[in-house]
Parts: sequence; structure tokens; C-alpha cells
Amino acid sequence: MRTIGVVVNPIAGMGGRVGLKGTDGKVDEARARGAEPRAPSRARAALDRIHELAPETEVLTYEAPLGAGVAREAGFDPTVLGAAADEETTAADTRAAVADFLDRGVELVLFVGGDGTAVDVAETIRDRDADVPMLGVPAGVKVYSSVFGVTPRAAGQIAATFEDTERAEVNDIDEDDYREGEVHTELRAVVRVPAAEQRQASKQLGGGTVESLAEGVAREARDGVTYVLGPGSTVGAVKEELGFEGSPLGVDVWRDGEVLVDDASERDILDALGEENVIVVSPIGGQGFVFGRGNQQLSPAVIEQCDLEVVASKSKLDEIGTLRVDTGDPDLDETLQGWLQVRVGRYERRLMQVI
Repeated sequence: MRTIGVVVNPIAGMGGRVGLKGTDGKVDEARARGAEPRAPSRARAALDRIHELAPETEVLTYEAPLGAGVAREAGFDPTVLGAAADEETTAADTRAAVADFLDRGVELVLFVGGDGTAVDVAETIRDRDADVPMLGVPAGVKVYSSVFGVTPRAAGQIAATFEDTERAEVNDIDEDDYREGEVHTELRAVVRVPAAEQRQASKQLGGGTVESLAEGVAREARDGVTYVLGPGSTVGAVKEELGFEGSPLGVDVWRDGEVLVDDASERDILDALGEENVIVVSPIGGQGFVFGRGNQQLSPAVIEQCDLEVVASKSKLDEIGTLRVDTGDPDLDETLQGWLQVRVGRYERRLMQVI
């Protein structure tokens, strides 16, 4: 029987669908924009998978909203070691929970959040001179580190079945710079993690030449069609070909030569959609995610009303091998799986598998 410590950052990812590109210091604003908690459902998906595969697992956690509630819902009878210090949870609560887990000799720390939460967990393990593996259930807006399962269910499967461990990087970025369109990653820790193919790789920021594919998308833009243009430098080149600068790390909506919404939230996008709509996105280098990393504004409600155009350089596709989706809607994820033609040039496309 494996003993795991489970801690949920209940505010992780709340800023994604409302266009805040993160929740650090922005919880009140996210709520004012109508954001709803994302982490609990992601935690539940991971814990459901653990219970399916290893129902005898002993779960240590903190009282709701830090984990006990979703653990019980998944069928566990968790050992509750404490509770949040105040009604509004903070990073200190995560660190306190992890410290208690280490004191109780857990074999794995399973956390639910993004890169900021990963830093809190990793630094607590380091500060206590422990060598316990950690694993993330992806719930944040920015997920650049290689300590996360590719999806919540994948994280649950890894937690229940892993046998070996290896070292992986914990990276973080400054959210204020990120909101201004700049990405500066910082290596914060190297930690022990379960060795598994279903763990994501670190995001790589490099890319290839994309001018020709950007020209192809712009040349084929049709009158009356609403284009929802995702974040990143590759789609940024498309925006330039369409005649505007756009928000480098946000989602912009364009139709008939006019930018309808700049740096849009999910609600903004839904309000701007027309009778015919196309999402243009590029997979994340090193990971292959088309949806679910850094573009949560492109929610299931948005995706279901749009056709999909994926663009990428040949070098990026060579590197990632396959594409991935993690929309938060398992049925939609299943619908998106299969083979997809990705534009790699003005006319050329490459067949890629979405898994």
C-alpha cells in the first residue's frame, strides 16, 4: 500500500479563462470577472484514477479546500493533518501541508496547481532535506515545469503505478512580465519525480521559421469568418500577416480586417463569435499541447463552436512527435483525438496524431 500526500491549490488556474494569464495576486479580479475554481475538478479526476487502480492507497491531506473534500468524493477515507490558516488559502498553507506530509513519511507528494505551486512544494522538500518524489496535477494557467502529468487522469495513473523515479526541473515565470507579453523562465529546483511517459516535458521557448505558414493562413482568410488567434510567437506571426500586432501571450479575435477583441477572456470570445469561426493555435514546444496550457480562454464552450487550424514549424513537430489536448472536458478531449493536418508552410501540411 502506497502512502501519498495530496494538497490542492484551490485558486490555481482561475485566471486562465478570464484572460488574466495567471492568478498570482489576481484572485479578487479573477472572481470579479466571473472566474470559477478549476483545481477541485482536476484534483477529483486524478484521485478518481488512483482509486480505480489502487483503492488501498493511504491518502494524507489537509481539510477542504486543500484536498480532503475531493479525496472523500473519490472514495478515500483520508487522514486529515490540518487545515488552512485562514479562509483565503495561501502558499504558506501548501508549504505547511507538504512539511506535515514529509514528517509522516509519505512516498509521494501529489499537488494540484501550476508552476507556482510546484515551486512551493519543491522548496519545502529541499528545505527539509528530503528526497521524496513529487508529481503535479496540471491546474494552473502556466505549466512550464516537467513535474506534471500530461492530464489529471495521467497524473493519477502515474501516482498509483510508478516504480522508478528520475530528476526533473521546476521552472517558473514572472506573471507580471507574462501579462506584458514577455516570457522569462527561471529554474527554481531540480527534484525527484516518478519516471513515466505520461509526464510532460519542460516547455521549450525556441521555434523555427514560420513566415511561410503565417502567409498561408493570412492568404486563405475568408470574409465573414471570425478568427480566434491563440498565444505564442508562431500565431503571433499570423497576426502580423493579418495586419496587427496582437497580444503575444493572449487570445485575439479578428474578422474582416478588424480586431474585435484584444487579449480576450472566454466570455469576450464567446460574445464575438459569428456564424463561422476558426481557432488558430500552435502546440507548445517540448510538450505538444494544443489546448490546456496557457490558453484556457479557449474553453470547451469556445472550441465546440469553431473549426480548428493548427500551425507549427517543421522543427517543432519533429521535436514533440505527437500533439496533446487537455481541455478539462474528457468527452471533448476524446473527440479531438486522432489524426490532424498541421500547417507547416504556405501550402504544405503534415499529418500529426493527437493523443
